[in-house]
Amino acid sequence: MKPTGIAYLLLGLVGSAAAMLIPLIIHQFGTSALPAWQGVVSPGPMSAAHAFLGNQCEACHTPTRGILAGTCIGCHIAAPRDLAKASTIFHATIQDCRGCHIEHQGPGVRPTAMDHAVLARIGWRRTVNISPREAEPSVATRLAQSVNARWTEPSAAKAEAELDCAACHSFRDKHQRLFGQRCEDCHVTAAWKVNGFLHPSPQSRDCNQCHQAPPSHFMMHFAMMDQGMTGQHEATVEQCYLCHQTDSFNDIKGLGWFKMH
Repeated sequence: MKPTGIAYLLLGLVGSAAAMLIPLIIHQFGTSALPAWQGVVSPGPMSAAHAFLGNQCEACHTPTRGILAGTCIGCHIAAPRDLAKASTIFHATIQDCRGCHIEHQGPGVRPTAMDHAVLARIGWRRTVNISPREAEPSVATRLAQSVNARWTEPSAAKAEAELDCAACHSFRDKHQRLFGQRCEDCHVTAAWKVNGFLHPSPQSRDCNQCHQAPPSHFMMHFAMMDQGMTGQHEATVEQCYLCHQTDSFNDIKGLGWFKMH
């Protein structure tokens, strides 16, 4: 055998041995046993939230299996108050963290990138009782497969259309349920702002069709303070236009920007 062939053979043997030994060593003794290896494989520094983990790769990564949701849950389940909050309670049944939480982007980057498509796919799989890897095809699916048609999940747009927006966002519904619970009629998942929305004319007197007055307007505060400050002593709660400007509810006619509540 030529010297170059022997050299390549030796390199191949060393590489194969390293590929088997490194995971075994890390699994048995932790990443501290091979400190130089961390710098080679690390894709970047941790976020500030996870900086306390240092270079302990095994805290999140399971050898040969990657990052498992159970590992994340094992740490975060210790914060039951977070799971009890309306904004985060849906995490209790997600069982898939990597879709929205991305690490190794540095201490200045929050490791959260909300992806509604991930939630849609999870919900779709549960609705049809299908696991991501081992799907049980329906009769129609088997028929499609019989003609070599590939079975796939619905597109992101189609899956997102099935999301129940109100289930997660109702706790901060600025419309106070005046528009019902079909958020998708006006909003999209990419941005909460409604493209092309034009507020009715400042001359409109139908404000209360969309805007509900704060609780204080239905108490003595309205007669004792609000009516007197604006000079509209005969105004009723439904006559928003007598005191408020359309650019902002805190822009009061005759007073300018004023925020009391």
